[in-house]
Amino acid sequence: MNIVDLGLISYKDAEALQLETLQAVIDGEKDNTLYLLEHPKVITYGRQGGGENLHVSEAFLAKQGIEAAQTTRGGNITCHFPGQLVGYPIWRVAKRPGGMRTFFHDMEQAVIDTCAHFGIDCVRRKGHPGVWVDETRKICSMGIGVRKWVTYHGLALNVGSDVSLFNLITLCGIQGAAPTSMSAEAGREISVEEVKDVFAQEFRKAFADSAVA
Repeated sequence: MNIVDLGLISYKDAEALQLETLQAVIDGEKDNTLYLLEHPKVITYGRQGGGENLHVSEAFLAKQGIEAAQTTRGGNITCHFPGQLVGYPIWRVAKRPGGMRTFFHDMEQAVIDTCAHFGIDCVRRKGHPGVWVDETRKICSMGIGVRKWVTYHGLALNVGSDVSLFNLITLCGIQGAAPTSMSAEAGREISVEEVKDVFAQEFRKAFADSAVA
């Protein structure tokens, strides 16, 4: 597998790169690839909608320098910002044992094990893809798109303590869900750079034994 660090990159540029890589993986011209990155402030809507869970107008967002983007991933509304680690796996799942359910399970496991490395206990919440603390505080959101059994889009793990952008939305459209971060749960500021290396290792561990790795 290829793991590529893109640093800070706009949502639009990252989406274009995903689509280019997606086609290359479909065509067999490129290996499975995981992009690790951060985005400037952006609020994104999923295929299932999300505009109804935005608490302000898009005009307000524009004045604050916050982008709004419609996506082709599953799920509802979420947001990205510096201090959040985003992972986009462009991944063949056609011959992978367990299909999409196992793919999500393994992504979640990579996040759970990454958080455990920093002393943070996380769990899954039935019916809600992603990773949680005590099933009430969401630390990582997940939503993917699939084309010809190759995935794109992915996960967003909150690392830094500032998660205030979530105040502008109902997190993933789930009433009562509160955002949290690795820094908040650990009681100290953790950097994306610290987490990036650990997550890359845990992702390799979760996916290396698959039939297509």
